[in-house]
Amino acid sequence: MTHKVVMIGGPNLGRLGSRQPEIYGDTTWGQLEVMCLGWASESDFDLEFVQSDMEGDIVGMIHRAGDTADGLVINAAAYTHTSVAIRDALAAVDIPVVELHLTNPDARESFRRTNLLADVVTAGIRGFGIEGYRLALFGMAALLADRPPRG
Repeated sequence: MTHKVVMIGGPNLGRLGSRQPEIYGDTTWGQLEVMCLGWASESDFDLEFVQSDMEGDIVGMIHRAGDTADGLVINAAAYTHTSVAIRDALAAVDIPVVELHLTNPDARESFRRTNLLADVVTAGIRGFGIEGYRLALFGMAALLADRPPRG
């Protein structure tokens, strides 16, 4: 059977490709989705790829993933540094969670060095750009290797 993995993108990630390409690259969110679906198929994942700029929407996505998915990959973007609600939602799910960032927040502005999620996720990937999404999916495959799919 196939594992279901949810991949959540946080605020401003829908603007990839046009938002500060010198920092985030020129790959669009749509192009990234196509790449991730291809990488997910290599691990035989059923991938749900979603994005929202709204904190409450992301909390709801995390709750649904916790109820229906085998694993979660999240790039909470700026909410990493500010959202207790997203932190609490992640702490409430009982599935592996990989936190992902395109850049290395520790090498950027000082306010980005506060990570409210680090102690409630299973693993983290930072600073690999778009390649980090592939690494997150392959890492999730390792985390799920000994777990049967949910349904």
